[in-house]
Amino acid sequence: MTTNALRPRHIAVIMDGNGRWAEQRRLPRIEGHRAGVESIREVLRAAHELEIPYITLYAFSNENWHRPKEEVNFLMRLLSDYLDKEFEELHKNNIRFQAIGRTDMLPEEIQKKIEKNIKATEHNTALTLTVALSYSGRLELVDAVKKISEKVARGQLRTSEITEAVVSEHLYTQGLPDPDLLIRTSGEMRISNFLLWQMSYTEIYVTDVLWPDFRKQHFFEAVEAYQKRERRFGRTHLTR
Repeated sequence: MTTNALRPRHIAVIMDGNGRWAEQRRLPRIEGHRAGVESIREVLRAAHELEIPYITLYAFSNENWHRPKEEVNFLMRLLSDYLDKEFEELHKNNIRFQAIGRTDMLPEEIQKKIEKNIKATEHNTALTLTVALSYSGRLELVDAVKKISEKVARGQLRTSEITEAVVSEHLYTQGLPDPDLLIRTSGEMRISNFLLWQMSYTEIYVTDVLWPDFRKQHFFEAVEAYQKRERRFGRTHLTR
């Protein structure tokens, strides 16, 4: 890794390929999801080692509710277990936990665990782990528009005052910097309705590695690839 090059502050990850990983091994799809938990640990350890302050994981989309009931129920149990079992390691490593999305659609028990973990880690400073749950980039924008419209209707905001910054302040990710790098596993070339506003200028790195096989060295490779790119934000190198 190029240690003297600029590292990304915020890395977003689309954790894809659990089902294919299981199918390749003639296992039920749910075993792929179970195996993927270790990859989350690997990413957090790698990010901690590189002192990257923000990681956002796409764990469960709003569209995922349409998957077979058995798979959805298993994912909810897995999430519930994760919130219980991984909390101590998160807290020990000074990691702040938060969740974004329409989390009110999650089972009440999970909502309570999320709130508990958020509260218990709110003063941690080494790394902020944001988990997208029941998340949709389009619905996030809809919800932001509704909040802004309500403020306009109440006379708290004028339409002439609506700027990009105002929109950003009403997104689920309020307070987070936009991602510098998106990592997508399993080789798919799409962003799947994830952080649509926030990823306007995000560098995208796609790997054929399936999520359950993703390890620290793969994370380091993604960061190294990012370091070799020139981020111009619509400008040329002559106008920066």
